Parts: sequence; C-alpha cells; structure tokens
Amino acid sequence: MPQDTADLVIIGAGTIGGWASVFAAEQDAGRVVVLDAGTAGAGASSRAAGIVRTQGGTATAVDLARWTTAFYRGQHERYGIDSGFRTLGYLILAFDAADRAAADGRLAMQHERGLDSRWVDRDEAAALLPVLDPERISGATWCAEDGAIDPPRNVLAYTVALKAAGVDLRERTAATGLRIEGGRVTGVVTAGGTIATERVILAGGVGQSALTALTGGPGAPVGGARHQIAVTSPHPALAQGPLPMAFELATGLYWRQEEGGILFGMSNPLEEPGEARSVDWDNLRAIRTRLGELVPVTQELDLRRVWAATIDYTPDHLPILGPALDAGREPIAGVTVASPGGHGMMWGPAVARVAADLALRGTSEVTDASFLGPDRFDEHGASTIATDPIALPFPETVGS
Repeated sequence: MPQDTADLVIIGAGTIGGWASVFAAEQDAGRVVVLDAGTAGAGASSRAAGIVRTQGGTATAVDLARWTTAFYRGQHERYGIDSGFRTLGYLILAFDAADRAAADGRLAMQHERGLDSRWVDRDEAAALLPVLDPERISGATWCAEDGAIDPPRNVLAYTVALKAAGVDLRERTAATGLRIEGGRVTGVVTAGGTIATERVILAGGVGQSALTALTGGPGAPVGGARHQIAVTSPHPALAQGPLPMAFELATGLYWRQEEGGILFGMSNPLEEPGEARSVDWDNLRAIRTRLGELVPVTQELDLRRVWAATIDYTPDHLPILGPALDAGREPIAGVTVASPGGHGMMWGPAVARVAADLALRGTSEVTDASFLGPDRFDEHGASTIATDPIALPFPETVGS
C-alpha cells in the first residue's frame, strides 16, 4: 500500500479549517488534506448568529474583521458562491458617560485602522433603528460597513470552494495524535493510519485537553460556553428595512433582522465552562425580557426557532494563531494553532488566511500575528496582551 502523504494537513472542517484549506490551495500548497471527526461545519459554524462586526476593541480585532468583511463581499465573484453577506450596519449601544468615554477611545483607534465608524446620539440611533426605545440609551457607536451572513450557507460555500480547489476532505476521520521527531511534526495519526506531513494546522478542538492529547504540550486556554440564539415571529415593524443590528455590551445581548422578525442571542457568563448544546429556558426568558425593554415591539411576539451551540472563547477575547507548544513550552515546528476565540463568523476567513499564511510562509499581511500564539499565556492562562473589550461576556475561567 502506498504511503499516505500530504503537504499540509488541517484538523477541523469548520469555518477556520475549511477556508484555510482553500487559501492554502490557492497559494500552491500542494496536497492539502482536511480531517474532521464529524462532518464539515456540524459544530458552531452552522449554528452561529452570523453577525460580522468591524467595530472591534483592539487593532487586531479591527484588522481581522475588515479583512473578513471584504472577503465576504467579494466571494461570489471569486468563487461563484457566497456566504450570503448583507450590509446592515451596527449600533453598539451606550447608556452613560462611562460608555461614551470608552466609545470615544475605541473610535479613535478604529479611525487609525481606517474604519469609518462614528458616534450617534439617541435620536439618530432611533432614526437608524426605529424599533429601538431611545429613552433607554444615551447614544451609540455606528458603522455602516457591518453586516451578517447565513452560517449554513457559509459552510456550503467553503465546502464547494475547497472541493473545487482539489482539497481532500475526510469527514468522520478523527486525528488521534501527531508524530513529532526532533521538535518537528512528521505525521498525523488517525484510526485509518498515519498521514506523513511536515505541516499541520490545528483548527478544531484547540482547548487545553484537546491540544495536549495531540501534542503532549500544555495546550491553550480556550474554553467552551453555551450560546443561545432565538428568532421571534414576524412583525410588520421588523420586516421593513433593512434594519441595523445592535449590541448591548454589558449583557452581551445582540439582535438583527431575520425572517421578518428578530434574531437575538446572549451568553451566560455565570455558567460553568464546557460543552453545552441544550437550551437553558430560564436564561432565555431573561434574555427576552431585556430585549423587550430595548425593542418593545418584541414583548408580545412568539418564538419560532430556538437553538444552542458551544462557542469557543479565550481569556483575552482574541484569536490564537501561532506555533503549538511541546511539554517544555517550546514551539513545535510545522504545527500552527488556529482558534477564532468565539468569533468564527466575524473573523473566521481572516483567521483562516493568517493560519494558512503562517503554515506556509511564517508571516501574514492580514495583521501582525507575532504576539497571538499560545505562548502569550502563562501556566495559569493569563495573557500578556490587552483584552478586547468588545466581546460577549464569558465565564472567568476556561475550565480544564
């Protein structure tokens, strides 16, 4: 039997792994193999809210989101298929003077990165989003570039694109370990045998235990948390538009138009971290109550769809992109970790592009990734870089 070989093996066929395989193939990476223990996009990639927000709280977040937004807009021309991106605009709500001061600081940074964002007072916010109760807010930051995609359509798009690029997608094929010799990867072990390779991207299950199982190293502080999303029944006021999206930072409540109603979601930072895909109905009722205060028209609406997914997060709310570490916390040559830190739709294609760039060339023009590797965390999971303040509230720890 001939030896199974690849120039690049990508573990994980979600948004990161799927698009990374396309970008690698476009850079003449040679034979690219993608492995997934389940099926492509069966995790959070097909269960996300699909919001694409460029208004990040750090330069890295802005860079990744702007690249991703431009990519979504150009997909159809590039691949003949797309993720269904719609430009809607986004309001990040402010409620007091402290919120306004924080917003001014973010806007200054965003303008330095070339983002066309600005402050709007409560009257302009209500004019942009007529269903919003303006008496509840003091104003908002606004960016007209922001939008949303259709997550299942995104999975379809990268699956079609990777097949067209000649990528070998192997579903229901779990990676059980890496072969490492002299500090360099030489193969990926599966139940069906070993794939000889000198380049690997870890794009699925990159938490501490998962990475340790593959590499024998310390892993990376990536946690998982239940995230709930629901869609209301239609209402004439919600069917007009398009209507902008909105985000209440303190609670993590966000919403956007969907099917003539409102799609909304919020995480519960008081939960213990871990895998969770069932619906917490008590928490959902609290979410609905808060949504009803901000968008009164939703108070009497029924729910037509509800679901939950486990989404990743990191202690500093930023992606992990860089070499995996061995037991001595030394980089493993040829192994690149790629985790979007809970922003798979918002940053996914950009994170995927950076991962492919790092695996093939060691650097990327999308953003400076030199400080984004697992080595930025100490043995307790504390990060050496500033936390992105514009993120969903997550548990204080990432668990084991």
